[in-house]
Amino acid sequence: MKRIITIQDISCVGKCSLTVALPIISAMGVEAAVLPTAVLSTHTAFKNFTFRDLTSDIPSVSKHFKSEKFKFDAIYTGYLGSVEQINLVAEFFDEFKTNDNIIVVDPVMGDNGKLYSGFTKDFVNKMRRLCSNADIIIPNLTEASFLLDIEYKNDYNEVFIKDVLKRLSDLGIQRTVLTGVSFNQNEIGTMMYDSSKNEYYSCFSEKINDYFHGTGDIFASTCVGALMNDLSLQKSLNVAVDYTYEAIKTTVNSKNSNWYGVDFERVIPDLIKMLNEEKALVY
Repeated sequence: MKRIITIQDISCVGKCSLTVALPIISAMGVEAAVLPTAVLSTHTAFKNFTFRDLTSDIPSVSKHFKSEKFKFDAIYTGYLGSVEQINLVAEFFDEFKTNDNIIVVDPVMGDNGKLYSGFTKDFVNKMRRLCSNADIIIPNLTEASFLLDIEYKNDYNEVFIKDVLKRLSDLGIQRTVLTGVSFNQNEIGTMMYDSSKNEYYSCFSEKINDYFHGTGDIFASTCVGALMNDLSLQKSLNVAVDYTYEAIKTTVNSKNSNWYGVDFERVIPDLIKMLNEEKALVY
């Protein structure tokens, strides 16, 4: 069984970060090891949440992993809360990167053209360096704009998105994926660029005009899980787009859904079906 190590925070209630990554990756038949960066009582959309910073634990956990000779088929990072954490994760990459595994960075920094609270230009610069050590990055357009130090645009076309992807690859990243891409009012999805092949790929689903916390974590976790099932990045993106859409649609159509997250759990059987269908096309 392949093993992923995912490095991000855990919100005890909220359906994001590790509480999304763990069940999704596990359901896809991949061992999900974790390196928590912080523990929150809830995600930050709640008021009065508690927060415990685990930055000081990262070196000792990493050292123990090394002493046990643990190997990881993928290293997948999500939300990192400080420059210090980025520096420690970069050291983790140096320790555990091999010729056979992949590093996937979701550079969680902001949305809708703005950085999340507490993030600075120094944080962006450090995240840019971390991304340059990744095999695949999965930013949204806000995060890509900050990584490239360009103006964020709501109104864009395919030529612009391709240019953004190409410029991200110039940071030293072979495969770049941009999420939340939409070229019309009815569809939303993703576009990727593989610099080794000079090849673009995109896939879309029906656009649902609702905003939910944690959908980016669902998308990234599904993509990494599919990659560990030996699917190509293109096929992994197909699965991630379709599963994220089904999870959002199910949430919107349910009277019993909670406001704070997406009911991805209800459609895990659909995820397994999607994964198996894509694998069947390969084999």
